[in-house]
Amino acid sequence: MEWIEANGVSLRYTLSGKGTEVVVLVHEIGGAIESWDESMVEFEKEFQVLRYDQRGFGLSEKSSDITIESSVADLLGLLDALSISQACHLVAPAMGAAIAIAFAARYPTRVKRLVVSSPVCDGVPVAALPALEARISAVETKGLRAVIDTSLTKSYAEHLRNDKARFDRYRLRWMGNDPESFAAISRLVVQTHLNSDLSRIACPTLFIGCTYDPIRPPIQTEQIAKSVANSSYVEVASGHFLPVQAPDLFAATVIPFLLDVGRD
Repeated sequence: MEWIEANGVSLRYTLSGKGTEVVVLVHEIGGAIESWDESMVEFEKEFQVLRYDQRGFGLSEKSSDITIESSVADLLGLLDALSISQACHLVAPAMGAAIAIAFAARYPTRVKRLVVSSPVCDGVPVAALPALEARISAVETKGLRAVIDTSLTKSYAEHLRNDKARFDRYRLRWMGNDPESFAAISRLVVQTHLNSDLSRIACPTLFIGCTYDPIRPPIQTEQIAKSVANSSYVEVASGHFLPVQAPDLFAATVIPFLLDVGRD
């Protein structure tokens, strides 16, 4: 693991693997470099893999200034600081998918292929706002422990916890998040509206709906996919955090799509 200053923020990152093409993995809310650990062996066989902790998360600099614009600028700054000028692949779940979509729309020459699962594109339903605001308030006053079990009941349901060690590891790491940064990115979910960005995506894009995701049901992801001209859609048996909850299925779905780039 290394640290680098990009866009005025200290980011932890790792660049590993073989191959001439670069895959950038953009993690979920509450995630970190470690969110991708269990699928790395397969990705590193085919690609150079860039993982990083977003501002506010993991061991990157903590911040309450988290917007789509700052997140996109951080990613651009990281690529430039590492002298990665070639078009790369972007892969991301959930809120990370929003950052990846915005980046692909605004810097089309920097993205070769895009893969997103359960993407956040259109805020949250009005009916869900009171519960979200209550969660944010609890995080700010009491920390992540106050909300973790209620939150994971939705995002990481009981029937997806068949690998107890995997779930326990995720839960404990998630609880270590910085409350201020977590609250900031939770508010960003409400403000995220990417309809104009979706229509500007030019690269081949794979949208993945997750069968057991009540937060972003697969039908929503399928509808979003229809807004992108050069896109395809697939549904897989996972919850909201596909790379964490079903890493083997994640790799088996994503890698073949990325390797098809030579036949575009």
